[in-house]
Amino acid sequence: MSGGEVAGILVAVFWAILVSFLAVALARLAQVLKATTKLVAEVTEQAVPLLADASTTVRSARTQLDRVDAIASDVQEVTSNASALSSTVASTFGGPLVKVAAFGYGVRRALGRTDDAPAKTTRRTVIAGRTVPAARRRKQKG
Repeated sequence: MSGGEVAGILVAVFWAILVSFLAVALARLAQVLKATTKLVAEVTEQAVPLLADASTTVRSARTQLDRVDAIASDVQEVTSNASALSSTVASTFGGPLVKVAAFGYGVRRALGRTDDAPAKTTRRTVIAGRTVPAARRRKQKG
């Protein structure tokens, strides 16, 4: 065997090993692609019902929000009606009630006093921003 033949055999063996490694790598890649295809199919089978449920939930939430909006507008209307009623009652009965209360206070005050003398009040003298009781004031004068 000559050197060229040995080199040819080595190159052929090298190519055979290289092709074998590539064949193994391609076989494993094919297995990975099959597993990926199977996984994608399973995810699709599970995702479609989930998306349908999510769509139903969103529709239900929108319906509930529409109901809440209607309730809020009704509450706002009731609030404005109550405010109008309150101001009407205050303007209608407020003035006369104040007059009746003042009259009742005057009558109680007039009937509460039995003698003609004014009520006895203690007099106080203010000295430089201070209040001095009447007993001390007498002592200071004399």
